[in-house]
Amino acid sequence: MRQTKEIKNFFYGQYFYDGIRITLGSIIPLIVCAILEQFAIGTIMSLGALVIGLADTPGAISHRRTGMIASLLLCFVTSLLTAVVNDSVVAMTITLAVVTFLCSMLAVFNTRASTVGVMAILTMLINVDAIYGFKQEITLLLFFSLGGLWYFLVSVALVKTRPYRLAQQGLSDCIRQVADFMRLKATFYQVGVDFDLNYRKVIEQQIQVNSHQESVRELLFQSKRSIKDTTKAGRYLTLVFADIIDLYEQGTMAYYDYKEIHNSYAHTEILDKYRRILRKIATELDHIAFQLNANRKLTPLYDFQNDLQALLDHAKLIEEEEGVSTMNLKKIIINIRNIVKLLDNIYSYSHLSQEQTEREDIVQASAFVQNSKIDWSKFRENLNLRSNNFRHSLRLAITLSATYLTVEMMELGHMGTYWILLTILVILRPGFGLTKERNIQRIAGTFIGGIIGFLVLIFVQDEVIRFIFLIFFFLTAYSFFRINYIILVIFITPYVLILLSFTGMNSLDIAKARIIDTFLGGLLAFLSSYLILPSWESSQIKGRLEKVLVANYNYLVIVLEILLGNPPSLTAIKLMRKEVYIASANMSSTFQRMLTEPKWRQKSSKEVNRFTILNHIFSSYAATLLDQVNSRGQESFTQEHIKLLRNTLKKLENSIMLIPEADISALHNLDSLFKLSESEDGAESSHLITEQLQFLNKISADLHKATKKVLIKEQIIHTSDE
Repeated sequence: MRQTKEIKNFFYGQYFYDGIRITLGSIIPLIVCAILEQFAIGTIMSLGALVIGLADTPGAISHRRTGMIASLLLCFVTSLLTAVVNDSVVAMTITLAVVTFLCSMLAVFNTRASTVGVMAILTMLINVDAIYGFKQEITLLLFFSLGGLWYFLVSVALVKTRPYRLAQQGLSDCIRQVADFMRLKATFYQVGVDFDLNYRKVIEQQIQVNSHQESVRELLFQSKRSIKDTTKAGRYLTLVFADIIDLYEQGTMAYYDYKEIHNSYAHTEILDKYRRILRKIATELDHIAFQLNANRKLTPLYDFQNDLQALLDHAKLIEEEEGVSTMNLKKIIINIRNIVKLLDNIYSYSHLSQEQTEREDIVQASAFVQNSKIDWSKFRENLNLRSNNFRHSLRLAITLSATYLTVEMMELGHMGTYWILLTILVILRPGFGLTKERNIQRIAGTFIGGIIGFLVLIFVQDEVIRFIFLIFFFLTAYSFFRINYIILVIFITPYVLILLSFTGMNSLDIAKARIIDTFLGGLLAFLSSYLILPSWESSQIKGRLEKVLVANYNYLVIVLEILLGNPPSLTAIKLMRKEVYIASANMSSTFQRMLTEPKWRQKSSKEVNRFTILNHIFSSYAATLLDQVNSRGQESFTQEHIKLLRNTLKKLENSIMLIPEADISALHNLDSLFKLSESEDGAESSHLITEQLQFLNKISADLHKATKKVLIKEQIIHTSDE
């Protein structure tokens, strides 16, 4: 049943929708021109549509339009420039180096600008050899641009027809990622679980969740018009997303000492009930995601009240039979109840009026969207060897231009030159680990796809059936190109072979040559990532450590502000929490990529892993504390709490001070906060806050030790440094 729903979900989802959009934009010009017996022109127009389609990355429609127009104009300029200089190998080599460097540097702005730059380089590589006269190249360039313009019209028309569909699909994917996160949280209650391994999986999943959240934020909240949308569909999606964010944050702040819980309660079988109800919540989230994707009215799958009551009864029974406090078990139940309440809210929104849906976190949602404006000062700031973008751009420019010059001197022919350069472009990534992974995928995918293409060409002689295969391979490839690169390569390879078979070329000979060219291009990309201004993840560690520690410090300062009677707004709290998530996700991504690098570069992998887990525990516990403090205000808090909090903040500050050239100005100034007036201890609530602060104080000390060990291992500080 679940597998069937997974398949349906894919066909309803944004990736298959992307595949259909790109296929319609690229194949229709080919079909029309083939009917008119102008197959060569159709191929050029199809290529133009494809290039602009690849630049049409997910996001707000205004940004997508800007990206497609910028890509069309930049591709036109680079193609025209190529047509002017490609009669001279020397001039072409220099031009290729300069254009590659400048276009690659567009990555300093944002992902969309980076994609536009890559498409401009790709267009230049397609036209890199002077196989046509200048007039012919200009004519082909016009047809190429016409194909790009056709795709632009198709994309805009589809969005205008169903304006909320992309947001609906993006939100559905985001909810599915949160469901997977909840399943991993449930695993902590499984007997015999490897806690450290599951922590790493949770942290990796948080990276995915944060990425999808940013994408949905851009789709829903990019303009004030979207935020204040009065249409039923727009308000509904906005409300669901806001509660999914809150639900995810409830899950992230639910940190407990799982080892102690297992030691204390594993024999009572209550942990399995926790695991089952969390997995049911994950299934409920998948159910919501599927219904959103299928454009159906949301209806609940489970009623959780009996499960919650059973948990509470079991906890009381343990208290009675064993004479121990089960406060920690009840805290988990409260957290689960809050999550269930948010699920109930999601199902209730279709019955609410406009006035009942006004919320601060929605009205001020634009504050959460990353600024996507082009700031040319960023370009200038990155023109140095300390910038990874600069190093990658220079590396790619050197590799492509040097390879072009060498291949031209060897006279391998246009297709050989193009395919080798294309392979380098798509494989060579900013980091060594990503280049290594992409290399393996490209070579394996080309080999498998080549075999599939061989079989189709040998056993299928009917051109109509071949064309059906061609469309199928194209649609499949571009339905997966944003989520699985190896599947893209596997299916795009036979597509190219079948397409070439319609031109009268010997596709089998070309397939053999393509495999050799791919291997050669992959080898050159791998060697350049290792030898030419290599970017090692360990060089990012210092900056990642600083950002994580500063984000945690400033987040914990909010607790102090609340205790001192100066609570910030809900939006300010959520913005600071977002900073913690982003910094933690970047730290975890750096660690994961570090593990793919050569062993001699992994000096501090164990220490970084330890820091990453401690940071996850710290930020989760800090979120729990902030939630409790925010709900109580100044009630039941004492000077002892202030002292513990200041000690914790001081330890974090000391950790930051360990990092050479750390930006201390990024820390909130504690001296500006006034003292808390004396108050009496509130019995149990005060005791719980004390325990939480003591735990945070301990973890902050562990973070200090872990930070110091990482810095020593990376030789950023010496053993004697404080």
